[in-house]
Amino acid sequence: MYPIVKKEKLADKIFLMDVKAPRVADNCLPGQFIIAKIDEVGERIPLTICDYDREAGTITIVFQTVGASTERMSHLAVGDAFMDFVGPLGQPSELCVEENLEETKKKKIVFIAGGVGTAPIYPQVKWLKEHGVETTVIMGSRTKDLLFYVDEMREVATQLCVTTDDGSYGFHGMGTNQLQALVDEGQEFNWCVAIGPMIMMKFVCKLTKELGIPTIVSMNPIMVDGTGMCGACRLVVGDQVKFACVDGPEFDGHLVDFDQAMSRQQQYKTEEGRAMLALQEGDTHHGGCGHCGGDK
Repeated sequence: MYPIVKKEKLADKIFLMDVKAPRVADNCLPGQFIIAKIDEVGERIPLTICDYDREAGTITIVFQTVGASTERMSHLAVGDAFMDFVGPLGQPSELCVEENLEETKKKKIVFIAGGVGTAPIYPQVKWLKEHGVETTVIMGSRTKDLLFYVDEMREVATQLCVTTDDGSYGFHGMGTNQLQALVDEGQEFNWCVAIGPMIMMKFVCKLTKELGIPTIVSMNPIMVDGTGMCGACRLVVGDQVKFACVDGPEFDGHLVDFDQAMSRQQQYKTEEGRAMLALQEGDTHHGGCGHCGGDK
């Protein structure tokens, strides 16, 4: 069992938990995720690691209640425990690998976080600060009431810009509007990381492609099972079929087919839709086991 040692409500329907999971904390890097399961009947829920404390042996997760399982999670309290807490899974951010550090230090990096996308961006920015890399972070949400981790992000980012769609806090507009404003001011960026809702990442990539800024996105929003077996997170990147949970979750945003991924995400929600996708995609429908042909 994996006990909850801290719980906090960050905003409406958004919760933070610190979970005791020493082996995960010892081995994880920013960009990776865990799979949490409350009990034997609970769903497997993939969540990007928001922070970790190797000494305390804890992992910080942030989640938004969007269905029955996350609603059940929101009612857990300090002292309760997850039956399963598996990780670290997925590939770490290429920016947060020490072998790449010298190249990373040459980059002028801007992070764009939308909504709960703030959670997976925070550990990357924190790691980069600890290794002497400067960053600009644009945090966006619909309203001031949905913002979280502003103070924490301000401590680790070199430059922090906060935006709200309704203008209730910070810059009035979306993350793309703020990025364009910074570029218009003369600021230069040659690397972007965007994490948030699918539609937000799509339009960030549209803008950064026009601006000539290579962009990495996290496809965590389309993950369901987290092992490549269910086929939910199948996507097309360039001319290749990939799976967010085993090949990612981060990919070249300028190569991701967002329209297909979003359409597929909607279709996957129904039993008939899942059956149709399996029929249409054949052996490439799932690819985590290595025996089904889906890894070819």
